[in-house]
Amino acid sequence: MRVLLIKTSSLGDVIHTLPALTDAARAIPGIQFDWVVEEGFAEIPTWHPAVAQVIPVAIRRWRKNLLQTLKNGEWSRFKARLRETSYDLVIDAQGLLKSALLTRYVDAPIAGLDRDSAREPIASRFYDRRYSVPRDQHALERVRQLFAQALGYSLPGGMGDYGLDRVAMAGEQGTPYLLFLHGTTWPSKHWPEANWRELAELMSLQGWAVRLPWGNADEKARAERIVSGLPDAQVLPRLNLVAVAKVIAGAQACVAVDTGLGHLAAALDVPSISLYGPTLPGRVGAYGRSQVHLCASGPNAGLGDRHKPCFENLPASQVAAELNTLLSTQEAV
Repeated sequence: MRVLLIKTSSLGDVIHTLPALTDAARAIPGIQFDWVVEEGFAEIPTWHPAVAQVIPVAIRRWRKNLLQTLKNGEWSRFKARLRETSYDLVIDAQGLLKSALLTRYVDAPIAGLDRDSAREPIASRFYDRRYSVPRDQHALERVRQLFAQALGYSLPGGMGDYGLDRVAMAGEQGTPYLLFLHGTTWPSKHWPEANWRELAELMSLQGWAVRLPWGNADEKARAERIVSGLPDAQVLPRLNLVAVAKVIAGAQACVAVDTGLGHLAAALDVPSISLYGPTLPGRVGAYGRSQVHLCASGPNAGLGDRHKPCFENLPASQVAAELNTLLSTQEAV
């Protein structure tokens, strides 16, 4: 059976789709998926053994210059690629108008969420088969339920399996280290820099090596201030997504704000502390074993505001204590 999956973005959403592939592969031997995904995340589907090919899409980039996209032939080539393979089914796991529109170029039955379940109800009009999946649960579980219904198997019990090989991805590692995933998009999701610095000091005093990745100039400058003068605390060179995944896979533990890389740590089964301020982890938090969610309790916490700070009641000492407990638990296993 050959299925075309449409789940284009974001990083966390793409990662949350992996366990559904694992479920399907176990229930239907030989099933293969082709995956339409944003070009910036195209490496991720290749990590799962049930994915045959990845079809990159560049909706984010194309929107900025629609005329140029039409002239240079990118759009035509993308549509032609969708038509190259004969599919038994198309699953739109995004539930948005932009993803539903992409299904128009494939000659196969289209499955997706019904109007009461989709993030954008209008998307359901494009589907031949519509399924109800309750909203009040984790996004990853919703995708698993959609796949089970669309492909006709019973949803397995227990925690979802991302199907990734942490050991193979990490490769050989040297000094054990902790990874601080400090970068994120919303200003209000940033844990205060002073807290990161204090946490780095506390863990360095215990003899831990600390590593910090970065994705832009501001993140690099912040990382350099956080580790300045600390023994065996380093700012990593700029890394692509594959290299970041390798660093995450090799970490003893991660501390992360609400960011896609935090979801990647969970997918790689790396023990992690995730820090939540304006958002709540119930429906979109890091999902997996050894995942600890710490939520701020300030007046703006959990309100979804992009700009108002809310981390005043989540000190570095509390995070350090939880991190030490997590590390001790891993050593005892």
